[in-house]
Amino acid sequence: MNQPHLPSDEKYINAQQPSSSVPYVNGWLVLALLVCGGVLFFRMMGPVAISLFDPTAKSREIVVRGDLAEDEKSTIQIFEQSSPSVVHITTSEFYLQQNRFNLKATEIPRGTGTGVIWSSDGYIVTNDHVIHDASRARVTLWDRTTYDAVLVGSDPDRDLAVLRIDPRGKALVPIPIGQSPNLRVGQKVFAIGSPFGLDNTLTTGVISGLGREIDTANGKTIRGVIQTDAAINPGNSGGPLLDSAGLMIGINTAIISPSGAFAGIGFAVPVDVVNEVTPQLIRHGKVYRPTLGIVPFDDSIAQKMGVPGVIVQTVLPTTSASNAGLRGSEFDPDRGILLGDLIVAINDQEVTSVNDLFRILGSKKVGDVVDVKVVRGNESTTLPIELQAFAPASQ
Repeated sequence: MNQPHLPSDEKYINAQQPSSSVPYVNGWLVLALLVCGGVLFFRMMGPVAISLFDPTAKSREIVVRGDLAEDEKSTIQIFEQSSPSVVHITTSEFYLQQNRFNLKATEIPRGTGTGVIWSSDGYIVTNDHVIHDASRARVTLWDRTTYDAVLVGSDPDRDLAVLRIDPRGKALVPIPIGQSPNLRVGQKVFAIGSPFGLDNTLTTGVISGLGREIDTANGKTIRGVIQTDAAINPGNSGGPLLDSAGLMIGINTAIISPSGAFAGIGFAVPVDVVNEVTPQLIRHGKVYRPTLGIVPFDDSIAQKMGVPGVIVQTVLPTTSASNAGLRGSEFDPDRGILLGDLIVAINDQEVTSVNDLFRILGSKKVGDVVDVKVVRGNESTTLPIELQAFAPASQ
């Protein structure tokens, strides 16, 4: 009879045993039986000879703990005060599926996020990336009532968007807002949101840093961002970052994490930016940014020319820049391309790149008058130019 293949040491042990009719028993099975036997022995015999059960057993006496600490009361108050102004957002996409006989639309869940009630007539503020490319969005309020939402407008450059619901007579509670300039590193903050779909979740922490910069999904930079160690996870996006007075000081928008989950570094768009962008989205569905009315050359052109600054490629007609006399580049059949004015400063702030130009203009408002210092040939001059409104076509 063919014997089963055994490891070498088992083969040696088996070879020492006289042939008999006793079947071979697997070593692991023996070990398992011994362990189970030991457990049964411990359960039946016990370490000492005492009874296992006490028929007079009762529940333990409860210790009355007394009042909550003041900081706990404050945290609870902030949560209970702010939660009615925070909403849970679910998004989905529609896919068309065609079979042999008809065309069927299938709704596929896409993701979840958070939003804040901006006004009592149904406007909701959230992140652009929460609703971007979604076919449908639904908003669930604090009392679990759910409403279909319509996209009013979005600003991908600031990762902000506005939805609107029809509250059908329900009294909505707008979130109270604070301001950004007076924030201090170290002050307590509170985040409310729906991490991983768990709505009405409160996390706490402090402001870890101010004036940070993060990049949006479309490659634009958001400046002046608040850094916090309050736990922010997927699903928290679009929710409020609150101070100890329960005022919204930012909209939670991003994290830095190798794993995709919270790693101690989260970011919120400052409330001053939110307060500037949201009314424009509600009024126009888009954001009008201040502009000089020019098209600049890419930085590589100035670098090849060895000049620090931004070279004006085109001055748009009927703009303040055109009226102020700013010159664009031209083509001369005999001399080739004649480069336009070189912008080197705005309001005494140095301009060495296109990024500098957009950063400085981003801190201004439509209608502001700025002093633009340009180099023209071997001379420099300063031109006062009123900033005009411009809405990117992508919005």
